[in-house]
Amino acid sequence: MNEINESAVVRTEIQVDGVPASYLTVERAGPPVLLLHGTYWSRVWLPVLDTLAEAGLRPIAVDLPGLGRSGGELTLETGAVPALADWVARFAAALKLSGPVAVAGHDIGGAVAQHLLVHGPLYVSRLALVNSVTYDSWPVSSVARFRDPEAVAAITADELLAARRQAVTAALAGAATEQRIADYLDPWTDARVRRSWMAMAGAADDRHTRDCVPALRQNATPKLLIWGEDDGFQKVEYAERFAAEIPHTTLVRVPDAGHIPTENAPGQVARALADFLTA
Repeated sequence: MNEINESAVVRTEIQVDGVPASYLTVERAGPPVLLLHGTYWSRVWLPVLDTLAEAGLRPIAVDLPGLGRSGGELTLETGAVPALADWVARFAAALKLSGPVAVAGHDIGGAVAQHLLVHGPLYVSRLALVNSVTYDSWPVSSVARFRDPEAVAAITADELLAARRQAVTAALAGAATEQRIADYLDPWTDARVRRSWMAMAGAADDRHTRDCVPALRQNATPKLLIWGEDDGFQKVEYAERFAAEIPHTTLVRVPDAGHIPTENAPGQVARALADFLTA
């Protein structure tokens, strides 16, 4: 796997609802693309940011509230997909992004992106989903356990970190190294982030993607699916079904890649995104 030059990527923040919202970007003029994470954080997009910028785009990989490096703390109410979609729209407004905006989502971030496309309040010009949740494919078992209040109350910080280490290692697949695993786990050393993550997990509900399907079937917005074929969390069969049922959808398969193909095949994923978003 080729290493990319990440020197142009910077982390910055802006206030949303009076709370710092942290995001990775390459500061340049160009059409913006919002990059949304799910049960991880903005780190999932880091390997593709420079290539997107070199294609003339302005990539913006935001940390959702209470997660990654952003401030605040999620609750079961604010961690639900519709509330997160509303927050993303307020984040875009804080950045003064006007007009249509391309949106890409990974994991549960893909549910937020689908919700934005069919329900607003952000005008989505193009939708890209990378190993996203769809239909009834979620929450997976490692997340669903946190829908049980008793399980949440009983888990210790060490147990949660051990569970996330196991999930991150599996998600990274062949790209898993001790340094990458440590990078991905770093935010969860903060108790506030752990509570926010458990709130997002507790709010996970596949009705938020199932309810989007009728509108998606009628939607003419261009859509791209990028899928690591070896994903044990979000099976490629769901991507195949989406591509078959939802119009104006293209599926790009990434062989020998897991749930985070931006790490397994950054060049292929970045090129597919760039070609789609600049078409």
